[in-house]
Amino acid sequence: MNKFSNRSSEIEIMDDLDCSGEVVHRTLHEIEFINKWLGGNTITLHEVKSLLLKNKSPNEIRVADLGCGGGGMLKEISELCARLGVRAKLTGIDANPNIINYAISGNADGPQIEFLSLDIFSEEFRLMQFDIILCTLVAHHFSNEQLSELFKNLKNQATLGVVINDLERNPLAFYSIRFLTSVFSKSAMVKFDAPLSVLRGFKKTELQSILQKAEIDTYNLSWQWAFRWKLVF
Repeated sequence: MNKFSNRSSEIEIMDDLDCSGEVVHRTLHEIEFINKWLGGNTITLHEVKSLLLKNKSPNEIRVADLGCGGGGMLKEISELCARLGVRAKLTGIDANPNIINYAISGNADGPQIEFLSLDIFSEEFRLMQFDIILCTLVAHHFSNEQLSELFKNLKNQATLGVVINDLERNPLAFYSIRFLTSVFSKSAMVKFDAPLSVLRGFKKTELQSILQKAEIDTYNLSWQWAFRWKLVF
């Protein structure tokens, strides 16, 4: 069978919640670099700006970034809010406590961001409320069934909107990232996980099916360069 026909269920190294140390630090650094300079972050930031401009409430905006990594996205959100004159409480959430510790240590002199080590499928998380919830390169780590459950919960947890930014399962994306990481990456984790992440990515019909099972009828789903899906609901 063509390996691009169905989503891969192979586990990435990053999925190991005990993963720690220099390999994780280097990987997070490279991922942040890739997202910032190849335009991945711009997709999310554009939607966050749109949601903030539509909001008429003078209250502080609560923003959560799921799978926050080193906190790079939230730093950019903080800068965006400052430019728009919006007061915001920013929360980074990741299930790996080692990643959260890395984010905290790397943000000592940065904006005020709360970092939590938390399972987003836990009851503790489901009881939390935010205005905007972000998921950048997180959804592909979960099965379709898990995502239906997650999306349904997130819909009820976000007052303004949920922004999903994830990968298209595409042969050109797969072979391109495999070549680029083999040449330029110094992280063994990135070299292994990056191509696999594409194989765990999505076709449009798969995301539509997940949304249908999550009972989400109103959403905006569009393809973005480079080989990304932007989903807002």
